[in-house]
Amino acid sequence: MTNPQQGVEIRPFRIDIPQAQLDDLSARLANTRWPDELPGVGWSRGVPVGYLKELAEYWRTGYDWRTHEAAINEHPQYVAAVDGQDIHFLHVRSPEPDAVALLLLHGWPGGVVDFLDVIGPLSDPRAHGGDPATAFHLVIPSLPGFGFSTPLAGPGMGPARMAGLFARLMARLGYGRYGVQGYDTGSWVAPEIGRQAPDHVIGVHMNGMITFPVGAEGEMDGLTETEQRRWQAMQNFNDGYLQCNSKRPQTVAYGLHDSPVGQLAWIVEKFKELTDPEDGLPEDSVDRDRILTDVSIYWLTGTAGSAAQVYYEEISASAWSGTADQWSDGSGDGAGWGGGTDGGAGDWTGDWAVAQRGTVPTGALVSAHDVTIRRWAERDHNIVHWTELGEGGHFLSMEAPDLLVGDVREFFGKLR
Repeated sequence: MTNPQQGVEIRPFRIDIPQAQLDDLSARLANTRWPDELPGVGWSRGVPVGYLKELAEYWRTGYDWRTHEAAINEHPQYVAAVDGQDIHFLHVRSPEPDAVALLLLHGWPGGVVDFLDVIGPLSDPRAHGGDPATAFHLVIPSLPGFGFSTPLAGPGMGPARMAGLFARLMARLGYGRYGVQGYDTGSWVAPEIGRQAPDHVIGVHMNGMITFPVGAEGEMDGLTETEQRRWQAMQNFNDGYLQCNSKRPQTVAYGLHDSPVGQLAWIVEKFKELTDPEDGLPEDSVDRDRILTDVSIYWLTGTAGSAAQVYYEEISASAWSGTADQWSDGSGDGAGWGGGTDGGAGDWTGDWAVAQRGTVPTGALVSAHDVTIRRWAERDHNIVHWTELGEGGHFLSMEAPDLLVGDVREFFGKLR
């Protein structure tokens, strides 16, 4: 049997963006060619020009990349070469000797900066008023194609392949037993790690988890009022970015890669739509500088296109079934999105081919924004922990880090 630690080379890493790149960003922002917009439409047709102009000017003249670069560099960072793919990661060891290893996986449009506010409480709870028995050694990677985990080694880098790379990385780091936490794209990858390495993963914790109907008889019967609202929200979801990312990621990349304001609008709209409350501004839920640090990393690493590829991989790995509005997702992880003709998410009740149910203990943290439906989650995962928050949005590690930390501690506390 092949040793999973073999062939995994690790080298120290530190972010140091050349000043010429920052100067180029400033010049491009100053020379933005702004479009017109229809009067009185607000956010209903996309990001308003007035809002984006003000935000872009702050990015150019008020935001200080070097300050935030230094804050990230306070944490030990490395790049591992795993099966030809470079994986950038933060590795924060807890001072507590009995700490459990925990892999934290971000989503799109996010990155390692999503977790900056939870690093201290999770790795050193004693210093943050917590129980030292709940400490974790943290491994926080940039997903392949995101941030500094570039370039992509080639096509086929979907959640299953990412999961295999991370399992090898954890073995190389010497963690024979560890937990996994993920949201959004990370919630596609996290359970796949549990499926591929069930003897090593003690538990999988997810927020921002998507669940789908499979067309089974009776699966819609008896949905609670809350679940009916979630199902309706899922069907009404604005999946324009999913359609673009999953079907034409290279074409989308040209505009985002060449225009920082284009990249800014593409990402800030998600912070607007996916945070709680949705009718507030993005910075009402997530610190403006944190949003800009996230956007800056996409821009400075030129990863608009490569980060979108994971959506393409999931679509191409799925089998079309029934009408053009229906497709079955062979992963069973809720990674597929219907391609309906109504401008929304399409027909979500296709003939889904559900993968083998996961066996690793799994916890779900459901925010006010999430559309997760419990019975469908239990169909696909070994759910042993379920928390309904009633507040918070998609980016919990930034919107409500204390709530995320508390639930992670509670879930893994049952498994230590």
